[in-house]
Amino acid sequence: MDRELSGDVIVVGGGVVGLTTAVVLAERGRRVRVWARESGGRTTSAVAGGLWWPYRIEPERLVGEWALTSLAVYTESAERSARTGVRLVEGVHDGLRLDGLGSWAARVPGLADTAEGLSARLPLIDMPVHLAWLRERLEKAGGTVEEREVRALGEVPAAVVVNCTGLGARSLVPDPSVRPVRGQLVVVENPGVDTWYTSVDAPADESATAGEGVSAYFFPQPGGLILGGTAHEDAWSLEPDPAVAAGIVARCAAVRPEIAGARVLEHRVGLRPYRDTVRLEREVLPDGRVLVHNYGHGGAGVTVAWGCALQAAGLVDPGPAA
Repeated sequence: MDRELSGDVIVVGGGVVGLTTAVVLAERGRRVRVWARESGGRTTSAVAGGLWWPYRIEPERLVGEWALTSLAVYTESAERSARTGVRLVEGVHDGLRLDGLGSWAARVPGLADTAEGLSARLPLIDMPVHLAWLRERLEKAGGTVEEREVRALGEVPAAVVVNCTGLGARSLVPDPSVRPVRGQLVVVENPGVDTWYTSVDAPADESATAGEGVSAYFFPQPGGLILGGTAHEDAWSLEPDPAVAAGIVARCAAVRPEIAGARVLEHRVGLRPYRDTVRLEREVLPDGRVLVHNYGHGGAGVTVAWGCALQAAGLVDPGPAA
């Protein structure tokens, strides 16, 4: 190991989980560098719809606290929405009820059962803006971001390495339990929709393939109305499928007919890094260096980013009893 770097913390992974973890560590006085194969708009996080909600992530007993911690941060960040990309927006989870959720739901302000579904005013995050703000905040605290390919975590030259590689952990750890869950989105010109909507009970159509779950959701973002979605397990393709896109538009238009005629601006595909349970733990390598794992957040990386970052930072610098 390069001894000049032995006091550094290197966070591997430049998505929302990696950048948030790096910000927490840097603002606690650590010298932090982020090594990312891809950064900014090329990460999976940049593709995300950006609604705060625990989706496709386990274990529930821990996720609730991580999510609530993050909710508090985003609520405060919404006071500076132009800089942070965070807004509080009204919407409905069609098909969900409070009694079907964990105990965490009772602590979400304003979450209520209505005739339309579960209503709430939740953080909706413009991910490209938010990722840029996190990077700016990291750099202000003395941290840096470098685009670097990491082939083995054990070869990263730092006393502490934090593994926030998402789907990359499948090969880097290696951890074959990390699997892709492919999500496809369509971005259209917003025809005047100012609330978000989700439904997990949207009927499948001929565009769905084996092993693929479908849903209907739309999120009004500054750059357009984001339509979704799909959840195709173990699918690696990043190429948008025109038939899938047509199905997404049709399902959303069934809820808001004006969406049917909206001009398509962009097609997006992202691979959610799903694992049966988030891995958030400390490992001591044979040479005495510390490796902290923080990956496997499925479709809820942004939802739990701050809660997981604070716990990961505690594992980097554990107290006397740890």
